[in-house]
Amino acid sequence: MIELGLKFTLAYLLGSVLGSLVVGYLKGGVDIRKAGSGNPGGTNALRTQGKWFAFWVLVIDVGKGIVAAAWLPGLDIPGVGFDPAVPREPLLYAIGFAAILGHVFPVWFGFKGGKGGATAAGLLIFLDPMLAVPVIACWIGVIVLTGFVGLATMTASVLAVVFVGLVRWPEQQGFLVFAACVAALIVYTHRGNIRRMLDRTEPRFGRARGQ
Repeated sequence: MIELGLKFTLAYLLGSVLGSLVVGYLKGGVDIRKAGSGNPGGTNALRTQGKWFAFWVLVIDVGKGIVAAAWLPGLDIPGVGFDPAVPREPLLYAIGFAAILGHVFPVWFGFKGGKGGATAAGLLIFLDPMLAVPVIACWIGVIVLTGFVGLATMTASVLAVVFVGLVRWPEQQGFLVFAACVAALIVYTHRGNIRRMLDRTEPRFGRARGQ
């Protein structure tokens, strides 16, 4: 269990490195938490700093999910090694979820981070690229039709659970549990967006089709 605890912690710490704050630091101390919605995620980065700033934020936030899942499960920690009592598949999913938790609740920034969508996308791309294609296509489609990025992210996360259940059940039951936990977390982080959509105060990304 020491291996599980250490790798979970490492994944959390990796996830807590927020792309927007890294890019902002490299650009001379730009802090997007003081601009726009105040959220250190990719959408606010795009709205307040432009497409190239947002692009590199996305690269970091998607990339850290991929790196966590690709690197940490096979990492041979000196003095710890590999615990035969810890199944490899659940370890992988625990590491992936920890990376998203780090992004959402970063210890370095008062546990106030992004909403988890980009890091979750990176994990899905690594875990199942074939399923990632329709999920990302759905995300884009909802944005085009409605203009609501938060709604698109929530919809894509829920559809990921449906797709995993339809395509990977029952062979990959752990994957379905992982996808469901991620979707629940993403819906939770977007609770403010849900409230604003109900109040009709949620800003749209560009213009929705037909408007």
